Parts: sequence; C-alpha cells; structure tokens
Amino acid sequence: MAKLGVITDGISPDFEHALEVMKEAELEYAGLQFLWDKEVGDLDDAEMARAHTLVESYGVQVSCISRHNFAGMLVGETEVGDAKHAKHMDRLRRCIEMAKAFGAPLVRIMSFRREMILFGRKGADHWIVSKGAWDKLLKLLEPPVQLAEDEDVMLVLETGNNAMIPSGYLGRKLIDNLGSSHLKILWDPCNSLYANEPTYPDGYKALGVEGLEHIHIKDARVDMLKATVEFCELGAGDMAPYLEPLAADLKKDGYQGVISLESVYRPDGGDFEDGFRASVGEFKRLFG
Repeated sequence: MAKLGVITDGISPDFEHALEVMKEAELEYAGLQFLWDKEVGDLDDAEMARAHTLVESYGVQVSCISRHNFAGMLVGETEVGDAKHAKHMDRLRRCIEMAKAFGAPLVRIMSFRREMILFGRKGADHWIVSKGAWDKLLKLLEPPVQLAEDEDVMLVLETGNNAMIPSGYLGRKLIDNLGSSHLKILWDPCNSLYANEPTYPDGYKALGVEGLEHIHIKDARVDMLKATVEFCELGAGDMAPYLEPLAADLKKDGYQGVISLESVYRPDGGDFEDGFRASVGEFKRLFG
C-alpha cells in the first residue's frame, strides 16, 4: 500500500480543521507548508508545540517540512553568504529543527528563479544562453546540501514552474552533478508541464525511481502561449493521460516515498476544501 498524504493548507489554513478532513479521507501523511497564518519555519516555539500536539492527537505522520527556501531568487544576483542567501540558510536551519521535532524525514528547498536557456551549441551558446547560470546554481546549493549532510537530514528539491529546476530531466542532472546522498527530488510533474516535459514516460524515466523521494500530484490545464494556467480536479486536465501509467510504474518499481495530493483546485462558487473533496477519491484510486 502506498503512503498517501496531502499538503494540509490546501484543505484549509486552519491546521486542526485540515487534519480533521484528511483523517476523514483516510490519508496518513501531512505535508506542512502553511499553518494558520504562517509559513513553516516562521512558527515560534509555542506554535510549534501546539502543532505537534495536534499531529499527535490526530494520529498522522508529517511527511515533509515544506518551506519555500531559495525560491524566487536570481542566481546572477545572489552570492553564497550575502544577506539574501544567509536569510534563507537561517530559515532552512529552522525547518531542519522543526523536521527533527516532528519526526519528519524530509525538508523541501526550491531552486531559485528560472533562467530559460541554460545550455546551447552552434552559436546559441554565444547569443542566448544564460552563461554560467548552471554552475552558479550548483555553487549556491552547496551550502544547503552541506548543512543537510552535517545535520543528517534529507533535502528534497521541488521541480518548480518558475524555478531553475522545472523538469525531471534537470532534476536528475542536478542530483548527479551535486553527488550527495542527502539531496533528492520532490517531483511535481504538473509543474513540469510548464517546462513542456510530458510526465510519462519522459519525466519519470529521466528521474528514475531512485531519484525520487517525494511526489506532489495535482492537475491543471496549461496554455503556455497565453501564459495561463487553470487548476482542475484530478484527471480532468493535462495530467489525465499520464496518471494511470505513472501510478502503475510507481507500484511496479517499488517506490517507497510519500505521494501527496497538492490540493490547489478551487471550483467555481466553492473553496479549496471543496476542491480537495473533488479530487481525493480519484487520487486514492490511482495511487492507493
């Protein structure tokens, strides 16, 4: 049986209510991103203690501490040790502290802000490649990876729709280049649609099950030409043709990590909890 969960604030910012709903849906693993009005890593000790009490009382397990560490920062304008980088490192330390307190095996990081063209040949390398951006990304990620090694925790870097790592292909290249056993990929294949990467077989085969440590599942209709995205219930969007074969191969290949429903769909006239309820049955059917 797969390990199924949800990112709790996708149900409700009220953490206790979100736990109630996920337990009703028989999901066991809670991804913590925003609790009440704060992002994880910003909670003070009293708020962390309150959250820990709720986790224990509802009998769920915390799958991942999911702060947006290193999101939205330009690699060309960031240096190791500068004020911005140091601030995110401090937040990462707090997230690691929280992960240990909650018994969570994973801490999420992001991969700065996207540069569209990282590699090129036959003149493209001269005219349109963001020269040095890939090597700079590796340099900027070395300190968080070293911190994870020192603290003996697993970092998972999410494939983001506006991030330097938007695809499974680049996720695999990154973990191979950095070469640390304390960094794997948090794969959000719907985000990778914005990088024009088909989820299956392309994204999945590029990463391989050994490159994966956590998965986010959602669905959307993506119109890249119009720079427009519309979230929808699971199986009703552009992810639809990939979900069955992906679920089958994850089972066949023995994937051991958590699969989390990222409940970001809000139906017309409804709220995000309604969106969760519209998708959770299909989510469980596919991946359970």
